[in-house]
Amino acid sequence: MTSSPPLLRAHGLHKSFGDRSVLRGVDLEASQGTATALLGPSGSGKTTLLRCLNALDVPESGIVSIADVEVDFDRLPASGRGREAILRGLRAQSGMVFQQHHLFPHLTALQNIIEGPVTAQRRPRDEAVAEGRALLAQVGLGDREDAYPSQLSGGQQQRVGIARALAITPRVVLFDEPTSALDPEIVGEVLAVIRDLASQGWTMLIVTHEVRFAEAVADQVLFLDDGVVIERGTPAQVIGDPERERTRRFLRRVLNPGVE
Repeated sequence: MTSSPPLLRAHGLHKSFGDRSVLRGVDLEASQGTATALLGPSGSGKTTLLRCLNALDVPESGIVSIADVEVDFDRLPASGRGREAILRGLRAQSGMVFQQHHLFPHLTALQNIIEGPVTAQRRPRDEAVAEGRALLAQVGLGDREDAYPSQLSGGQQQRVGIARALAITPRVVLFDEPTSALDPEIVGEVLAVIRDLASQGWTMLIVTHEVRFAEAVADQVLFLDDGVVIERGTPAQVIGDPERERTRRFLRRVLNPGVE
């Protein structure tokens, strides 16, 4: 019996900003229904990798494929409508949850969630509203659909952001340090939602410094340093028994701050 091909695959991704090379030949595979945690120090390329998978940042070279959509960035047109159509096709495959939730301040929680399905995907409004309400209930905010972002806590706003990403029915959900901007007291409520999504079989990539959370939720862990994946494997391998001294040093500092 042969295994199914990965739902998401990236090969040879290179991305620079000016003279600074941020990604230097990154490879990544993720199977459907799995959670992948991306660990590493600040500036290692984790966020840029997510943004390249979603084509928010366009790599100089490499290939990204999600389901049956593949983009070879070496052959991407330099400009024009053809280029934009290709990038839109890739972006449509994934939903992004940012460090800052980026909700529209003039829209209610429900209106923020249905904006993408109604405006971008042209789905019937009644259908989008029903699904939006179900998503709000799923993230524990069924009673806050009429609340504006200013009336919600940071954790609640981030949970609306998660529901908004799910509303477009993406094949992959990309989380860019979803708890980094939150007060420590409310980090747990957002992590609980992500844990629930993992149990439901969503395919997720999660950039996080919450190492113990990654250890509990992820099927695979990638450790990035200086734009390169230097270690990959199961949480037991990468977090529990890392091979590389750079990984061990990072984990010591994150898990035991102030202790070398």
